Amino acid sequence: QVQLVESGGGLVQAGGSLRLSCAASGRTFGGYAMKWFRQAPGKEREFVARINWSSGSTWYADSVKGRFTISRDDAKNTVYLQMNSLKPDDTGVYYCTAAPLGSGWSNFDYRGQGTQVTVSS
Repeated sequence: QVQLVESGGGLVQAGGSLRLSCAASGRTFGGYAMKWFRQAPGKEREFVARINWSSGSTWYADSVKGRFTISRDDAKNTVYLQMNSLKPDDTGVYYCTAAPLGSGWSNFDYRGQGTQVTVSS
């Protein structure tokens, strides 16, 4: 059974930092892209960042480029999202997802339960 378990969310002041973790289990993810999405109340789900597990190639939404860094630890089967210079607009529930390479940017096969990030002004 595939599981993605996020952690690391919380309340932080604007300008602060958080590191989200996504512990993945139940299969190997060599042919997968790991993606972080977020969703704020009343808003649509928004792509945040992506890393291809095998190659380590990364992509970011324009809104987070230069502030967020996605990475993975093969030994721990964990994906991280380091978030710096946080803004109130970064507030939302952050979801870790896994999608086969070649699937659409908004698609995923697996999703975690989400972790809340709240940035106060």
